[in-house]
Amino acid sequence: MTNRERVALSFMHQQPDKTPYVIGFTQKAWAKMVEYYGGDEWAAQIDNAIHGVAARPGPNEMWLDENTWQDEFGVRWDRSIDRDIGNVCNCVLPDRNLDRLELPDPRAPEKFEGFAEQVAAGRAAGRYVEFSIGFSLFERAWTMRGMENLFIDMVEAPSFVDELLDAICDYNVALVEQAVKYDIDGVHFGDDWGSQRGLLMGPKLWERFLKPRLARQYAAAKAAGKTVSIHSCGKVQELFPQLIEIGLDCFNPFQPEVMDPYEMKRLYGDKLSFWGGVSTQRLLPYGTPEQVRAEVRRLIEEVGRGGGYILAPAHAIPGDAKPENIMALIETVNGQ
Repeated sequence: MTNRERVALSFMHQQPDKTPYVIGFTQKAWAKMVEYYGGDEWAAQIDNAIHGVAARPGPNEMWLDENTWQDEFGVRWDRSIDRDIGNVCNCVLPDRNLDRLELPDPRAPEKFEGFAEQVAAGRAAGRYVEFSIGFSLFERAWTMRGMENLFIDMVEAPSFVDELLDAICDYNVALVEQAVKYDIDGVHFGDDWGSQRGLLMGPKLWERFLKPRLARQYAAAKAAGKTVSIHSCGKVQELFPQLIEIGLDCFNPFQPEVMDPYEMKRLYGDKLSFWGGVSTQRLLPYGTPEQVRAEVRRLIEEVGRGGGYILAPAHAIPGDAKPENIMALIETVNGQ
């Protein structure tokens, strides 16, 4: 059975021959593993089940200096500490005025240059191919407007927020409509809505501003027969019924610090698949290899039973994870 077949079966809530997995790294974690093992030969053992593909960034995306990265939307990221993402250090939309809003052209011919080759590489590796849009809606809005400003706007100027989110949603839908012309299996949206205490904007504002646009985005993928997965950090499980309602197939990152993976499987496992579950805050940095092996085996046995599960760290593995724990994770998933 190929990894593509394993993921497809899992999303249909059927039991594959083994639980598919995805293991990703921050730059710090990767460097630590290379140093610990004296090279990167260990990485050849990783057989990730999902192959992510993306549209080409626009011409505005570039390094401005050693530590400042500018994305295609004009948002600047200070990467002096976090080299993977960074912290926003400018404000593209300082006022409640969309005259400054410049979104890339989602239908520009160059947007999908090389895309077919990305898809073909995933196919050749036998993986499930997902088109990915990061910072897809709420995150795209707050990175341009500022998070505090956007929250105030939701209360004081809801029509402005509607216009901004509609523009972003239109852009995303157009991207999806281009991507599904290729031989992809699914679409993955990234959009953090939660902290470890709950929804950042609360359930009423999420339902008011985000749900209808999410439904449009998911529908664009579903209309083409593609699956939909999302990434949202935080304690957001109160949204699972509504996400299922609007067509979500798989939720990531499945953080065990804020939701019990076994309870979530029991409550929603017949309608929703899960991707993640291995603690990056506690287990991988502070546990032992034996504890990692035991937890991974339990996740495979209980959450993976009947399909509906892609085992993974709850986020890209951070730099404080122990190399021996990372290797215990790799060896255990390979030993199914």
